[in-house]
Amino acid sequence: MNYSVALIPGDGIGPEIMEPAVAVLEAVGDKHGHVFHTVELDAGGAAIDKFGEPLPLDTLYAAQECHAVLLAAVGGPQWEDLPGDMRPERALLGLRSGLGLFANLRPAHLIPQLRAACPLKNDSLFDMLIVRELTGGLYFGKRGRFGEGQGASAFDTETYSIEEIERVLRVGYEAAMKRRKKLTLVDKANVLESSRLWREVATKMAKEYEAVETDFLYVDNAAMQLVRAPARFDVLVTSNLFGDILSDEASVLTGSIGMLPSASLGVVSTSSTTGGEPNTSMGMYEPIHGSAPDIAGKNIANPLAMILSVAMMLRYSFNMEKEAQEIEAAVNKVLDSGLRTADIASREVVSTSSTTEGSSEQIVGTKEMGKAVLRVIENV
Repeated sequence: MNYSVALIPGDGIGPEIMEPAVAVLEAVGDKHGHVFHTVELDAGGAAIDKFGEPLPLDTLYAAQECHAVLLAAVGGPQWEDLPGDMRPERALLGLRSGLGLFANLRPAHLIPQLRAACPLKNDSLFDMLIVRELTGGLYFGKRGRFGEGQGASAFDTETYSIEEIERVLRVGYEAAMKRRKKLTLVDKANVLESSRLWREVATKMAKEYEAVETDFLYVDNAAMQLVRAPARFDVLVTSNLFGDILSDEASVLTGSIGMLPSASLGVVSTSSTTGGEPNTSMGMYEPIHGSAPDIAGKNIANPLAMILSVAMMLRYSFNMEKEAQEIEAAVNKVLDSGLRTADIASREVVSTSSTTEGSSEQIVGTKEMGKAVLRVIENV
């Protein structure tokens, strides 16, 4: 089959990490008989420099015509003084809204090869998926200010509809059906009326997914349990604000933010309840680490999160579970071989910029790491 993929390299290290990711995508396609047609689009700071705006309509319209979007990174210090609605990050909000993306999926698991970098003392293995509502809640509610000077006050409003809650819970339950069949709703139902509505909707929806164990945690307790006993979690579903905070907390536990992909999804079917595969109408996939402008152009950026974002795209937008697992296995094999970019190498190896005595690690650059993953895929 033929698939169309929009590529948004963006800013900073974006173009550098996009190149090996696309090479991996094409290699998987060649190997399994899939054809991926790609179109490169401008967004973020690159679009501001070219067109004077972070998300040109032509970019949005072209992305809407594709089956999925791969985005590397946007942002950088040279655009920080622009008004809020003109900053590169506004492109992300525009893409999410314009593509109908309402659920952010961020996996977090302890990477065995990077266990030493995990800040937890009880280095038990964990593997969770945080599903964050993406287009509602406090970030999109009514806001404003009253008065001036010392008497001024400000307000932000959290508002959620049943429909908004149902659709993101559906994403969470569908994911849980493919994992360990446990879903935790994170809220603040002892204080917030919006959270009480989340619980009501989740309690009702749980009856549709009897195979999934559903439980509830207040957000403060969830934050504590993430660092105390992360292995207890499988799929966490929560609101925009809570998901923003908890997903960043979870990322620290994995060993390196440079290894983590994410997905922003649209409508999902309910086919998993009958044993089928979930299907999305659109998805945007990106690493969570940002544009890292300080290392751009130096061939030292870690491309693995971008490559793993390709795996997520194959899994969630194209229902290619086998191909997704093949990419993930290739990344693991490369890490097992001892290859490291500087951000995931041990301190001893980084300090000498080479393999130290007694260590199997070897520091390689962006291109070398990408080629190593590509070789595994092509030769397996």
